[in-house]
Amino acid sequence: MNSKQRAHLKSLAHNITPTFQVGKNAVTPELVIGISEALAVRELVKVSVLNNCDQEISSIAQMLAERTKSQLVQIIGKKIILYKEPKKNPKITLPN
Repeated sequence: MNSKQRAHLKSLAHNITPTFQVGKNAVTPELVIGISEALAVRELVKVSVLNNCDQEISSIAQMLAERTKSQLVQIIGKKIILYKEPKKNPKITLPN
């Protein structure tokens, strides 16, 4: 993903409310499944990390991106933005 595509996704994610929250249990299998399903439908997901989470936000973001096979777009404070390009019928068109 190039910087132009990343900037486009950041602008789209600005208006999205966080769909998932990572709490003291950190990354659970149920959370990964939920985010994977949401990425299949929405392509772009924002995840909020709660204050009671002990892990580093960057490690949580990398773990979520790896386990959901998605791309990490940005970490803003306690928010993580993930993007996964669909196999067919994309809703989001990325610039070149």
